[in-house]
Amino acid sequence: MTQNSLERAKAWANNPAFDKDSRQEIQTLIDNNNEAEIEERFYRDLEFGTGGMRAILGQGTYRLNKYNIRKATHALSLVVLATAKDSPSVAISYDSRNFSFEFAKEAAGVFAANGIEALIFERLNPVPLVSFAIRHNNCNAGVMVTASHNPPEYNGYKVFWRDGAQVTPPHDGMIIDKFNAITDYGSIPTMDFDEGIKEGKIKWIGEETEKHYYEAIKENSLGLKETQANGDKLKIVYTALHGTGWAPCSRALKDLGLTNILSVPEQQAPDGNFPTVSSPNPENAEALELAVNLMKKEGADIALGTDPDTDRVGIALIHDNEVKYINGNQIGILMLHYTCSQYKAQGKMPKDPYFVKTIVTTDLQTKIAASFGVTGEDTLTGFKWICGRVNEIEQEEPNRTFIFGTEESFGYLNHRNVRDKDGVASVALLSEIALHYKLKGMDLIEALDEIYKEYGFSHENLLSINYYGKEGADKINRIMESFRAFHALEIVGQTIGSLSDYKESTIRDFREGTSKPLDFIKSNVLGFNFTNGNKLFLRPSGTEPKIKFYIMIQENEGDLDSKKKKAYELSDKFVAFIKDWAEKA
Repeated sequence: MTQNSLERAKAWANNPAFDKDSRQEIQTLIDNNNEAEIEERFYRDLEFGTGGMRAILGQGTYRLNKYNIRKATHALSLVVLATAKDSPSVAISYDSRNFSFEFAKEAAGVFAANGIEALIFERLNPVPLVSFAIRHNNCNAGVMVTASHNPPEYNGYKVFWRDGAQVTPPHDGMIIDKFNAITDYGSIPTMDFDEGIKEGKIKWIGEETEKHYYEAIKENSLGLKETQANGDKLKIVYTALHGTGWAPCSRALKDLGLTNILSVPEQQAPDGNFPTVSSPNPENAEALELAVNLMKKEGADIALGTDPDTDRVGIALIHDNEVKYINGNQIGILMLHYTCSQYKAQGKMPKDPYFVKTIVTTDLQTKIAASFGVTGEDTLTGFKWICGRVNEIEQEEPNRTFIFGTEESFGYLNHRNVRDKDGVASVALLSEIALHYKLKGMDLIEALDEIYKEYGFSHENLLSINYYGKEGADKINRIMESFRAFHALEIVGQTIGSLSDYKESTIRDFREGTSKPLDFIKSNVLGFNFTNGNKLFLRPSGTEPKIKFYIMIQENEGDLDSKKKKAYELSDKFVAFIKDWAEKA
């Protein structure tokens, strides 16, 4: 433990700005000489990142607590006040995580004390609804208290701007500057929540906003006639994974006529301890285990799950008597292909249609979209950049029409009323697609294979390696720098054409030894571009203690089975290489 961390801990334990319990939690660590825990809590301040903050719950400068919530909210308030033309307002929502409602009320109290009207949902609600509420109520900004799919010891604070999208430049930088400038927690203005309600400075968001949101999802359906006529023929298992999803997702499904829904009873009620899963992440098979068991028992067609803030969706189904999990890229392929084909079949393709994906999302989607006359846009990883690009196009090229946004990490948006990934609309859309193909005598695996036969096979593999604490952060930095300095001409027999360094804003040509500018916002991301079209991306997570490797393989020669075999074998070679290289860094 460093002397600086101990001094910071003592300062916390003696700061009258903190309540008795908060001070005592740290004093106990000091009294017990718990050096490791003191170091982890105080070796640095919790940072407000480009979209907010996320951390382990607890007292300390590097933990999420009501004091850091107040600090973030005050920083956001100062930027809202500096940019608002009229009486400003914000929308606030919260998920089922421990202290989410308490933190949401703390945020409302700080907004109110700053003269900003705080609109807070009467009940917990997902990310898409706070984005919708901002736009529907003409708010200046918004907050979602959530740590998405992180383990139960985490919570977080996610910030949205007046367009309903996660905050992007220049406003994210302005908030970060204000956040970093706050050094005295006791200087942050706050108001008692009940007093704010009484004085009308804090108001509840009721069912009226929710009603308009569900209407927007229903109106956006491209297969409404089919679902209303045949919706009961698709048997759906759904799990909210103890989060916010049951009420909105069941409502959206029933509005489309998809009424044959079974909930996983052990996971329906909100519970921030997530007692039935190690992590409430629908990307993982383990999280969907109870849903899959119920699907088998009831003979259901699909099993769907959403994370606690209901912005991601995962899916499983039984194909050839085996449980199959469709990955995030494949879900996006199915959604995009269905959306384009339905628009075309109904003669409703919008004017100058486009879709947006991230750089680590399969390029097969671009190929599919192009075949329907839909252009593609690429952004950095994260839905904030997808919706940020949508907002840019909306302002600069209003003749173009957004039809779909997608990222490989199980996030999707298929309508224009929200500016973030929408797990509620995605549950409805996936179910609509599953019914569409069931009526044709096909399941979603067979539907994917038909797409692969037409457009070529793509295989994407995500390797995530966790490194915890300060030592882990140093390790991740070493790994990134070792790959940044990579000079070999190939990896696992794949010839490297170029290296895209999004941190340095350069593309280095491996054959010519030259560099040219890369026109993207700076981000600590590396992309190896192989001469045969395959790709390897590296990116430290901005919200979790891990580094992610995205392996992207395309196979266009041979029959589908041989394409799959070659792609899987090459993916395994990449994984082995990455693990070995990372271990040595």
